[in-house]
Amino acid sequence: MFIIVGLGNPTREYTATRHNIGFDAITKIADDYDISLDMKKHKAICGTGYIEGQKVILAQPQTYMNLSGESVRELVDFYKIDVAEELIVIYDDISLDVGQLRIRTKGSAGGHNGIKSIIAHLGTQEFPRIKVGVGDKPKDWDLADYVLGRFNNEEQPIMREALAHVSDACKSLITEDVTSAMNKYNKKI
Repeated sequence: MFIIVGLGNPTREYTATRHNIGFDAITKIADDYDISLDMKKHKAICGTGYIEGQKVILAQPQTYMNLSGESVRELVDFYKIDVAEELIVIYDDISLDVGQLRIRTKGSAGGHNGIKSIIAHLGTQEFPRIKVGVGDKPKDWDLADYVLGRFNNEEQPIMREALAHVSDACKSLITEDVTSAMNKYNKKI
C-alpha cells in the first residue's frame, strides 16, 4: 500500500495558491483514479482507492502547512508503512520553474516548513517526494505573500499540465521504481 500526501493549507482562502499545489495534485489524482476524498481522519481529508491495482491512501493534511508532520505521522503509524518505500509527498518548490517537477528519494527540507515538520515527526529525511515548481518569487516580494498568491493567467495552463504529470509520476513511482520515475519526470517541461 502507498500513502500519497499532498501538502497545503485548509480553508477556502488558500484554495488554488502556489503553496497548495500539493492539495491540487491530490485532487487531480483522485479525479484520475475515481477516488473519493470523503474521509476525515488522521488530521487529514483522505480517500482510499487503487492506482493500477495497487491500494493507495490519498491525503490532504488539515493541520496547516507548518504542522503537516502531525498528520503524516498518524497516517504512517496507523497503516504501518515503510516511509522510504511507500510514502510519496507532493509539495511546492520555489527553486523550480513553474510546472517543473523534481522527484527525490530523500533530502533536507530546503526551507519548506511542511517538509521540515514531516522530517521532524518521522525522524528521517528518507521518503520519496515530488516537488512541483511554482517559480521563484519576484524581487522585492515577501515570500509568504508570493507562495500564498495564485498563478497568473499564463501560468495556469502550465500548472494544469504539471498536475497531469504529477498524477502520471505517482503511477510510475507505484508501478515501476523511483529511478524510472526520476528519469522520466526530472527534466524541464
